[in-house]
Amino acid sequence: MNKSLLYIICFCLLIPVLGYGQINKRNANTSDVFDKEALESFELEGKVVASETYAPIGRVNVEITGKGYTTTNSEGIFKINAQVGDQLIIRSDEFETVRYDIVDEQKITLEVKKAIETNLPVRTRSKKRMDYFSVYIDSARATLKSDAKKSIEYVTRALQSVTGRKASSTQNAIAFETLGDINLYWQLPDLAVANYKESIRSLPNPDTRIKLAQAFMQNGNYQESIDEYKRLLNLKLSNYQQVEVYEGLGDNYKATNDAVKSVFNYQKALDIANEHKIVPKITDLNSSIGEAYALGGAIEEAEAYFDNSLNLSKKENRKRAVEEKNTVADFYNQKQDFDKEIELRQETLDEINTLQQQGDTVNDISSALTPQRQNYKIANAYVAQDRYDEAIPFLERSITEADAQEDLVVQKDATRKLSEIYRDIGDFDKAAESYERYVAVVDELYVRKEQELSQATRFSKEIALKQNRITSLESERVLNESRYQLAFENQELIEKNNRVQKWIIGSLIAIAVLLLLTAYSQRRTANQQKYANNLLALKSLRTQMNPHFIFNALNSVNSFIASNDERAANRYLSEFSQLMRSVLENSEEDFIPLTKEIDLLRLYVKLEHFRFKDKFEYEVNVDESLALDDFVIPPMLLQPYVENAVWHGLRYKEDKGSLVIDFNKKDRDTVMITITDDGIGRRRSKDLKTENQKKQKSKGMGNIKKRIAILNEMYRDKVDVLVEDAFEDELGTRVQLILKKD
Repeated sequence: MNKSLLYIICFCLLIPVLGYGQINKRNANTSDVFDKEALESFELEGKVVASETYAPIGRVNVEITGKGYTTTNSEGIFKINAQVGDQLIIRSDEFETVRYDIVDEQKITLEVKKAIETNLPVRTRSKKRMDYFSVYIDSARATLKSDAKKSIEYVTRALQSVTGRKASSTQNAIAFETLGDINLYWQLPDLAVANYKESIRSLPNPDTRIKLAQAFMQNGNYQESIDEYKRLLNLKLSNYQQVEVYEGLGDNYKATNDAVKSVFNYQKALDIANEHKIVPKITDLNSSIGEAYALGGAIEEAEAYFDNSLNLSKKENRKRAVEEKNTVADFYNQKQDFDKEIELRQETLDEINTLQQQGDTVNDISSALTPQRQNYKIANAYVAQDRYDEAIPFLERSITEADAQEDLVVQKDATRKLSEIYRDIGDFDKAAESYERYVAVVDELYVRKEQELSQATRFSKEIALKQNRITSLESERVLNESRYQLAFENQELIEKNNRVQKWIIGSLIAIAVLLLLTAYSQRRTANQQKYANNLLALKSLRTQMNPHFIFNALNSVNSFIASNDERAANRYLSEFSQLMRSVLENSEEDFIPLTKEIDLLRLYVKLEHFRFKDKFEYEVNVDESLALDDFVIPPMLLQPYVENAVWHGLRYKEDKGSLVIDFNKKDRDTVMITITDDGIGRRRSKDLKTENQKKQKSKGMGNIKKRIAILNEMYRDKVDVLVEDAFEDELGTRVQLILKKD
């Protein structure tokens, strides 16, 4: 059988497997699209909690790749549109990334584990006196893009070069910022985040914080990136830094499909760049705004900004102009304006060839700015217009260029596309021949991908080992120092630290004891002073009571004399002199026996009754079971209450009233003293007062309240007083005093 015929038969048999409808890129994977569209979208509700405490976690990034993005609220709850089969990704800087496959519409709870932080050391030891730190850091930056392992090794040596003394905060910040730059360039953003954080802890720097925000975004931690950029806006930034911050916010919102906020922030950055003539950023921002408008479906606005970026890029270097033409060509492809796309890609291709002839490489083979990829995209644009004959030469050139550059990915896609075109135009011999080359390229690509995966895994491990060496610099003694000398120095350091610690501990104990003694002495002095002040206040109040009492008694004598009742006045004065003698005898005492207070009270009530005998009758009752000698009371404590009952209650009563004073035992340590009158009551007595009387406060009652307050403060609630109406209709007054023994 003819070999060509055999290839044709095999190719025709494999058409269903390869996917017959892939000539037009827009029709690829049609069945998959229909399957997904068949699934109904729904609003998935979930909650993110910490696995250790089950506490809700707020402001966590929640994403369904290519479909939606949101964050959790303060209660850890989120809502996002999803379909069964989608994969939910939960990201946070503080927790390990969680991936969850959606199987139904039920509410879900996702537990996250706290991420392990890597604390890098800041001290090393060495005998060297010369500082090679800057030299090693410069070497690290020089090799950053060519050899990650060597670059990290230079950072390690930089830290080692400052051994023998403590590395400065500036040196630590520079070292870890350089590590972050290395990891960010080699697509290890999680490690870059940890490095930038360590650098910022050593020395806060706006440029490093901007890099941290960029690393957050590359790692998919959009919310953390946005928060960091917003915090930066509160700082005093240079004009260029302001542009970078607003541009970063625009990038984040574009990545999360928020076109409105993306355009807003890009525009603010562009305004600052225009005002301060930051030319390179002006071109980039016009291009970014165009992409954001295109994302939001505003095609006309996007085209206007892309025109600006194209014109501006031509004023810069040729390489930048090529990059921008490729970006705008992608936009025209999205817009399905294939003629403009082809025109721009032809110009891009010519520029790339010119740059290569001048010895300048635009980018590596994975970039879109290579001849093979531009030829392939031009061919795709022709295919989208069914212009197969024009597409074939570009595909052949793409295959040739890709083969020369060992770009198997483009070679595979271009060969497959060429085979499909030949098949569709009926040239099955060439279709089979192209398919044969396609199969061979796929096999080779599969082997290379396995090798690349293996190399990537090995590369990641080597990078981790290099960084682990930095984390263990303090424990590694790779210096030229003698092991015994090092041990001796360590021992001396330990002993010195012990001596310092003992001295510090002893000093702290001595200071603590001194402070306690001082506090105790001050408290004791304050208490003694307070006690003395209270005694002085009580004495002052007692002193004020005596003239008040004497003045009221002399008014009574005066009333007898005024009425020409000399006999009554003489008898009253005799009783009064006896009362005054007792009052003056007790005036210097803080407390007197309860029996003496009762005798004084009886004598005082007798005198008041002598004057107002037609107004009230009285009785003083003492509980026989009450041990009067066990209780003491401040002198003249009860007299003002009795005086109030007579002068303000019983005196104004039309008929004859009564005054009852009871001394009852409440318990073995407490006596209850009750003074009850059936006078006109407190409210009516207040109404009967003249305007002058209302302005003057009762001196006796005021003093009593002050004395009781001071006594209770000094002796812990020794006296309780309750004043209330004795009967209904607010008639009469009852005063209850609770007197405690101690």
